[in-house]
Amino acid sequence: MSSRRHALIPAVLLPLLLPLAACSAGADPVRRAGAPADGFPYTVTNCGVKTTFEAPPKRVVTMNQHVTEIMIELGLTKSLVGTAWLDDKVLPAYEKAYKSVPVVAKEYPSKEKLLAVNPDFVYGGYASAFAAKDGRTRDDLKGAGIDTRLNLENCTEGRTSMDDVFREVEEVGRTFGVADRAAKWTAEARTTLATTAAGLQDVKPVSVFVYDSGDKTAFTAGGKGIGNEMIDRAGGRNVFADLDKSFGDATWEQVVARGPEAIVIYDYGSTTVAQKKKRLLEDPVLKDVPAIRNKRFAVLPLSDAVLGVRAPAAVQRLAYQLHPEAGE
Repeated sequence: MSSRRHALIPAVLLPLLLPLAACSAGADPVRRAGAPADGFPYTVTNCGVKTTFEAPPKRVVTMNQHVTEIMIELGLTKSLVGTAWLDDKVLPAYEKAYKSVPVVAKEYPSKEKLLAVNPDFVYGGYASAFAAKDGRTRDDLKGAGIDTRLNLENCTEGRTSMDDVFREVEEVGRTFGVADRAAKWTAEARTTLATTAAGLQDVKPVSVFVYDSGDKTAFTAGGKGIGNEMIDRAGGRNVFADLDKSFGDATWEQVVARGPEAIVIYDYGSTTVAQKKKRLLEDPVLKDVPAIRNKRFAVLPLSDAVLGVRAPAAVQRLAYQLHPEAGE
């Protein structure tokens, strides 16, 4: 299981599901030299840290894939001087933009390597991006003259909702002076969600167990993260919604007792989906679980299931896997 999330603690692909990056990935704000930036100064409180921006940041390092994709989706690629930690493949629409950004580190860079890029802004996807043990806390970076942002899934009160996705995109858009792009993305995302909901009006929810990773225990999606709401919106019911974390461990005995009808596998890292299915199907403890007995699986790339621009379209992809009839 992945250390970056411990600190936090596809079936049918339709053209309309692709994010808007194809038309926005290369576009960056263009302003006259010395001209004041519209919408500034802008003050935002993010995960308890209050920051006032007099102008958009110019030299940004993103830590974790889903926040990198938010930047690309909003047409802010030219602001990126570095990125780190790719969970899975970037979407085809983002690939060209992603390849233009230097990779500072395969996972998290040391503080020294990070500072060597001379960023004025660091955007972290998981709390571990700002780990104290690595000298990269938000206070440490502020002391070096670097502003920061942490993805809202790490600090929302209660359960994370799709409204938090919209807020994340809106606040990043305003931080970089592209609020109009954020608003356009949000409007289209709401349309995708409404279309999905309309197709699921008459379906019976399916009980779902998320298998992220794990052998002795099952590392799964709890009730606090965006993954839980995505399951609900896709016509499912997370059997570990009572786990008060975005991600956490459950025992295999609990999985058996809750009898999920379907298993959603998160696809990332060196362990393949085929290997994860094999592990589940060959575990004698799980043989009577309905999802195992019926070999009923759905698959989402990990980057689909965290708080980022993929989430609305991923709800639709998951819905069509859990309820194929909804996509007919």
